[in-house]
Amino acid sequence: MAFASDAPKDGFRLSMLIYDTRYRSYTIQIVVLVLFAMAVAWLLNNTAQNLAARGKEFNFAFLWQRAGYDIGQQIIPYTNDSSHFRALLVGLINTLVVAFFGCIFATVLGVVIGVLRLSKNWLVSRLMTVYVEIFRNVPLLLWILLTYVILSETTFQPKDFRLTDEMVAAGQPPLASMMFFDSVAVTNRGTNIPSPLFERGLGTVDLGFLSLNLTLLAVIAVIVGSVWVNRRILASARVTQEATGIRPVTWWKSILVLFAPIIVLLVAMGFHLEVPTLQGFNFKGGILIAHSFTAMVIALTLYTAAFIAEIVRAGIQAISRGQSEAAFALGLRPGRTMNLVILPQALRVIIPPLISQYLNLTKNTSLGIAVSYLDLRGTLGGITLNQTGRELECMLLMMLIYLTISLTISAVMNMYNKSVQLKAR
Repeated sequence: MAFASDAPKDGFRLSMLIYDTRYRSYTIQIVVLVLFAMAVAWLLNNTAQNLAARGKEFNFAFLWQRAGYDIGQQIIPYTNDSSHFRALLVGLINTLVVAFFGCIFATVLGVVIGVLRLSKNWLVSRLMTVYVEIFRNVPLLLWILLTYVILSETTFQPKDFRLTDEMVAAGQPPLASMMFFDSVAVTNRGTNIPSPLFERGLGTVDLGFLSLNLTLLAVIAVIVGSVWVNRRILASARVTQEATGIRPVTWWKSILVLFAPIIVLLVAMGFHLEVPTLQGFNFKGGILIAHSFTAMVIALTLYTAAFIAEIVRAGIQAISRGQSEAAFALGLRPGRTMNLVILPQALRVIIPPLISQYLNLTKNTSLGIAVSYLDLRGTLGGITLNQTGRELECMLLMMLIYLTISLTISAVMNMYNKSVQLKAR
């Protein structure tokens, strides 16, 4: 009996890099990589030649030069004698603060509006629809400007809070008065709120480029520790309930763990509030929140909430009606059904597009320059760039920072997204 022998194997030939499917994909990838590297090398070389022709060199030494300009809204200490790097940090923190509050408020408002859009009440659902259509179809910049103008033009001047002897004699009240037990004053210059002070604070540690407030770190550490302990208590109660069918009483433990440590710490450090008072032509003491910051938070919240509402509505509608009908059959009310049955399942649909909205909100903070809010765009990409003439360095550094922030937000949200996904068993 004759057997067919295997076909002889040919040796490797250069033509196989093109015609052989085993090697063609590698050839294409290598060629594309080489072309990309050549394009990057040409771009860098061309940039270096243009800079040399203008008598410039690529370096970041300007970051340690004196900034020479003031920043109204600042969380860490800063003066016009500080360096441009310090101004960069102040602008970066201002960006992160606006993005943080904007994401929180927009999420809460967007979830509420998204749920109400599905309400069986015709008037409520139509009003929410009008809100969504108005805010998402008007440019964000216009909402920022409108909010800033309203805050600046419709509020009283500091002198309107003054009560003179003639007004007292005539029984006439001042034109404006402070709110919340005479602790908050809203003027055309900003909002003055009480400032937390500590008689026995823990001080600060100067790291050169940044000062760490040990008092604030201690407060944050106690709050985080209390929340972690409370979660452990609730988890232990859940395990006991699953094992015995009886859930232990934990409300008093949660209250004690969440509030007792922070209260003890605040009392030990002599916590008190410094209430702003009218002195001269303006309020002194407390914390001044600029209208530019308030306008940014309000506009970003209202604008982004319209998009989040649509995401939430789509996520809820993606859940089968059988889920809610089963919950109703068990006797759950509509509110409990939404909180315990529908929304937890809808999160798997809501989270991915929600990440994009958080990224958009963070990048939209750069519009704060329109209302003189000096964030990262206003400091590094604005005044610092104009003063030093380092356009390339400032733009590259600003792009790198925004990229880092965006990738960090994406990574955190992706971790949360994986935690709420269905687990295969």
